[in-house]
Amino acid sequence: MKPPSVIPYGRQSLTDADIKAVSDVLRSDFLTQGPVVPAFESAVAAYCQVDHAVAANSATSALHIACMALNLGPGDSLWTSPITFVASANCALYCGASVDFVDINPVTRNLCPLALEAKLRQAKTEGKLPKIVVPVHFSGLPCDMEAIYSLSQMYGFRIIEDASHAIGAQLNGESIGNCRYSDITVFSFHPVKIITTGEGGMATTRDPKLAEQMRRLRSHGIVRDVADMSACDGPWYYEQQSLGYNYRMTDIQAALGLSQLTRLDTVIQNRERLADRYDERLGDLPCKRPARLPTAKSAWHLYVIEWDEEQNGCSRRELFDALRNAGIGVNVHYIPVYRQPYYARLGDRRTEFDHSEHYYASAITLPLFPALSNEEQDRVIEALYQAIRS
Repeated sequence: MKPPSVIPYGRQSLTDADIKAVSDVLRSDFLTQGPVVPAFESAVAAYCQVDHAVAANSATSALHIACMALNLGPGDSLWTSPITFVASANCALYCGASVDFVDINPVTRNLCPLALEAKLRQAKTEGKLPKIVVPVHFSGLPCDMEAIYSLSQMYGFRIIEDASHAIGAQLNGESIGNCRYSDITVFSFHPVKIITTGEGGMATTRDPKLAEQMRRLRSHGIVRDVADMSACDGPWYYEQQSLGYNYRMTDIQAALGLSQLTRLDTVIQNRERLADRYDERLGDLPCKRPARLPTAKSAWHLYVIEWDEEQNGCSRRELFDALRNAGIGVNVHYIPVYRQPYYARLGDRRTEFDHSEHYYASAITLPLFPALSNEEQDRVIEALYQAIRS
């Protein structure tokens, strides 16, 4: 008997226009460091209504240069949510800084401003306030950035929004990425994200100095427009002014992103429609569905349910295995970062993050991507009900 085809939890969506855009670059004079990367940056900045956008070869790279631009270094600390991909924390370690975590709000699954405030009060008495806080817009739902920004004014930390899941999301009617409540926002363009460049990332900011620093850091720390022209040997002259990295995005990647950006709003609408169908058809299941907030519009990168093992009569692992066996490519986002072996060697932190632990014990990510058909989604839903019945 032929096994059922697998429906993944996420998948890129490519059109003939995307392929033509990439093909045009492949036939052009520049594969990298040409005109398409600046065009993509300008388009993202315009979409987010922000002054500056700096492309990088991944969101991880963008997080790294964002931390460096804010002068994070040895002796400093960065706080973030434990329910995120490890890159949100690793970027601090790349700079020689330390990492700590703030528990999530059990409704939004985002970094909790109340938990942050309590942790800041304690840290102030100990002289251990963070230099940077990285709120993560988990699954595409914006954090309470107004509350977090207010705390930053009281306690003096900088803010990098990890919006890897959230391009196209809105808070109070404004685009995530406009940096109204942060210094820098970072997007991801990995294939399973809202739009893709294959691999790639983008940092947005209102601050021209931060933008300039990030551009320099993504390209070996090199500048060609030298202030002191007397030091120049000729028109070929360039200077490495700081230790940077090769984090540049190619024109090939940027062409794909620029093409995908033109239909971003349509992609978000389709994801929201699929999320609405899940909400409607899972309404009588004893599981917790994603939050809906009047002040926030999610980008719906992920659709995560929390499974009540006691009410449903089967464990999360049993449900996970049953769905995978039925060809439903469910996943779990995420294992709390402090549980990772690299971080766990610093000590067992599980008792410090009750909400994160409860979430992790019950979370299952269902398939959600623009090309998911109603028939495929119905198959996912039927597999859920069948798993309970059996």
